[in-house]
Amino acid sequence: VQLQASGGGLVQPGDSLRLSCAASGRAVGSYNMAWFRQAPGKEREFVARVSWSGGRLFYADSVKGRFTVSRDNAKNTLYLQMNNLKTDDSAMYYCAAGGNSGTVSTYGYWGRGTLVTVSS
Repeated sequence: VQLQASGGGLVQPGDSLRLSCAASGRAVGSYNMAWFRQAPGKEREFVARVSWSGGRLFYADSVKGRFTVSRDNAKNTLYLQMNNLKTDDSAMYYCAAGGNSGTVSTYGYWGRGTLVTVSS
C-alpha cells in the first residue's frame, strides 16, 4: 500500500484546510486509517482515526470539534477537514493505514506527509 497525503499549505489562524490521502497499490477498504502530525522537535502524535467501514471515528482532544476525519473507500481516499485552525496545529501531517489505535507503532503503512503552517 502506498499513501500520498496532499492539501497542506500556509493559512491564517481561523482558516480551514482539507487534507487528502490517496492510497494506491492495494485497496485500503479493509484497513483502519488515521492521521498523525509531527511538529519540529516534537514526537509524532495522533490526530484522528476512522475504522475500515467509516463508522467509528476517534479524535485527539486537541482537535475535537474542529477536525473531521472521513474516508471514501470507493476512491481509496482518506480525508481530514480542519476548521478553525490554530498556530499549534502547524505540523507535518501524515496519513497511515493498518493500525488499531492511536499509537504510531501499530500502523504499518505511512504516507510522506503534507505540511500545514498556521501563521498570521
